[in-house]
Amino acid sequence: MNAPMSPPTSAEEMIPAWVDGRLQPVGKLEVHVKGLRHKAVSVFVLEGRRVLVQQRALAKYHTPGLWANTCCTHPRWDEDPAACAVRRLREELGIEGLFPAFADRVEYRADVGGGLVEHELVDIFVAEAPPGLRVAPAPDEVMAVRWVDLYDLSAEVLRNPERFTPWLRIYLSEHMDRIFGSLVAGR
Repeated sequence: MNAPMSPPTSAEEMIPAWVDGRLQPVGKLEVHVKGLRHKAVSVFVLEGRRVLVQQRALAKYHTPGLWANTCCTHPRWDEDPAACAVRRLREELGIEGLFPAFADRVEYRADVGGGLVEHELVDIFVAEAPPGLRVAPAPDEVMAVRWVDLYDLSAEVLRNPERFTPWLRIYLSEHMDRIFGSLVAGR
């Protein structure tokens, strides 16, 4: 059983999580230590069949150095998920001017190491990149980016799952058709 967490400091990020069936702001670390169900946002930026993926910075508090979708985060308390998606594209990758479209909502629970658990209700967004999209990763968030064909990425995840975040593995193995519907249908 987890020991009770101390109240969050004023500097700790508060995210929307369910406690005793009620949505309320909870400190981000507490949410992950206790494995509380919470809101999240994930974005996939596509250029045709290629998807922009990021390798998480080594300083990240969980899953450092693993490859993930274009960006993912937790919305701030009372932040609209679509606005959150635009904000995190800018903050993590320096991407401006994209307005991702809602694709689906997925719930998953996964151990992310270090005694932390992600139990997320995720709003997933997809955006089509214009030619020559400028990407300028924030080094405290992202250590590398690359464009990869969606089907090559899916095969790579199957061959080497340990190189990828649990949520990306789940998205590609269980929800690919729902997230990338028309792209998958047009194979």
